[in-house]
Formats: sequence, C-alpha cells, structure tokens
Amino acid sequence: MTAVEAVRWSARQDAVDIIDQRRLPAELVRRELHTVADVCDAIATLAVRGAPAIGIAGAMGLVVALATHEDDAREPFLDAVRVLSERIGAVRPTAVNLPWAMERMRRIARTTAGDGRTILGALHREATQILEEDRAMCRRIGEHGLALLPANARVLTHCNAGALATGGIGTALAPIYLAVEQGRRVIVFADETRPLLQGSRLTAWELSQAGIDVTVLADNMAASLMRDRAIDLVIVGADRIVANGDVANKIGTYALALAARHHGVPFYVAAPWSTVDPATPAGRDIAIEHRDADEIREWCGTRIAPAGVAVYNPAFDVTPAEFISAIITDRGIVRPPYCFVADRHAGSGEV
Repeated sequence: MTAVEAVRWSARQDAVDIIDQRRLPAELVRRELHTVADVCDAIATLAVRGAPAIGIAGAMGLVVALATHEDDAREPFLDAVRVLSERIGAVRPTAVNLPWAMERMRRIARTTAGDGRTILGALHREATQILEEDRAMCRRIGEHGLALLPANARVLTHCNAGALATGGIGTALAPIYLAVEQGRRVIVFADETRPLLQGSRLTAWELSQAGIDVTVLADNMAASLMRDRAIDLVIVGADRIVANGDVANKIGTYALALAARHHGVPFYVAAPWSTVDPATPAGRDIAIEHRDADEIREWCGTRIAPAGVAVYNPAFDVTPAEFISAIITDRGIVRPPYCFVADRHAGSGEV
C-alpha cells in the first residue's frame, strides 16, 4: 500500500521537502525548507508535525542549515552544529524525537574526522539513515500491532499518528494499513482532535486517500461510542514515553483512556523506541508545551471566543501507565508493569 510522504529530501538533495499540513485537507501543497529559519518555522507552526516526522525534519534541516558552513575548518563547523542543533531542538519541547535526533547528529559530527565538508557529508548520510530507519520502524510497529486487531476491527484513534506524522506508514495507523493490505476489513473512527483538528483534517484525509473506511467524530462523542459497544480498541501515538510507562500525547488522549478503562475497551499506544525517554521518571516530570491562545479564540481567521478571554491551551496531556493496555513498539509489544531503562526495558510482555 502506498502512503503519502510527509517529509523527504528535495529532488536536488539540498532542501527538506514536506507536505504543508496546515493546508490540508483543502489542498495538497509541498514546500521546500532551505534555511534554519524555514525549518524552525515549519516545526513550530505544525506545517510538519508528529514526533517521528519532526525528528526527521530536524535532522535533515540541520544538514540544510549547515550547507553555508561547509568550507569551515573543523572547530568552527562543530560550533555551528552545536548552535543550530540547539536552536532546532528547542522549537517543540515535549516530543522526545526532536532532541533525540539532534543529539544523534551532534554525536556523528563529533566522531567524524575531517573538515566541515567531510562532516557535512556524514551528517547528510545520517539524516537519510534516520529517515530510512523510520520507514522500517513504522512497518515493524504495524506487524506487531496486527495481532491486536480482531476481525472486522472498529478502531478509535486520536490526532494523527499515520503517514503524515512519520517517514513511513505511521505508528498508530500502521497496523490498520497492514491489515487492509492483507485484505482485512477495518473501520476507523477518527476524533476530530480540537483545537487544530488533526484528526478530521489529517487522519481522515490520509485514510481516505488510501481507501480505508473512516468516520470523523467530535472528541466529546467518543465515550458514547464506547458505551454503545461500537469500538473494539483504541490506538493512539505518543510524543514521549517515560520510565514508568506514562505517556504524553495530543491533548484529549487522557480523557479517551479514562473512557476506555470505564467501558472495558483496550487502550494501546504505538510509538518507536526512540520515543521512549528513560531519563524522565514519570509523567509529572514532562515539560508540556503550551500554545498560542488564538488557536482557541479563532478558527480560520474568525473569532469564536471573546477577544482577550483567558485561554488554557496545552498541546499535550499525560496518560498514566495504569490506563494503558500495552505499548506497541518497533521492538515488540510491551505490557505492564512498565519500567523503561536506558536502551532496554523491564516488564512483562512480548519484547
């Protein structure tokens, strides 16, 4: 099955080519990012979004931004790597993939012998490797998650954790893509995901493009569907999974987990191993991004709340580990009790 490509190299390999997700679903527009300002703006404004995709875009964008330094000697070039990677890595603080990708690129720069041009070549290869690894990772998540989908599965998802959020076929949507590829029937219910409607604008768009049965609902309708036994399972993505198994994901995920627990619906999180952050002990320690108040006060330039009214607009919430049935990773399925430590995990499960 062919999925959309959210992020890739430009034809000349000198820019980051993204789908501008702010323009969906009305029009499909690709945009090239040529400078560090372009990259930071695209990530900040959600032109490119999704934890894996912004990690990829950040790595590729660092290479693009460093092109003007390729004639530098080694030490000035490494200084530029540090400054630019820190700038890109700070744009969105909650998703762990962005700082993870920046640290991976800094490590390659430090350990590559030679001048700026030589190091830049190594960084280009590493960014390409991050993209290719992500594509393979998505498929492995899909393969592991397939076992959790019953026949004629009715799946509820939140936000967008599909091809638009990654370099491949997605995380939460990967098992769905592979099930349909095998000829199985899957019905997807996509929360619209207020306030920026990533579910209705993005998930519904990409699934429709792939010919997959998808129904959009307002976020506050999900619990009623569960009560009516119309949902078999919930699968969502993640922006950060911490040591005790708590998960930061798009705002509204926590409410879904509560409703799923009450109604006996399995609640799964799908994410690459790079999203695991064993250095952060628990969800209360995660830095949650708060976004501009006008994302709530306005929609498409129309005022929908009184000017100047106070607004609470966190981009993410934290779902406690106790509400998560299992975490689907590219290394396998991890089941509770969760205990993630550096580059391995402890806990019962299939990994």
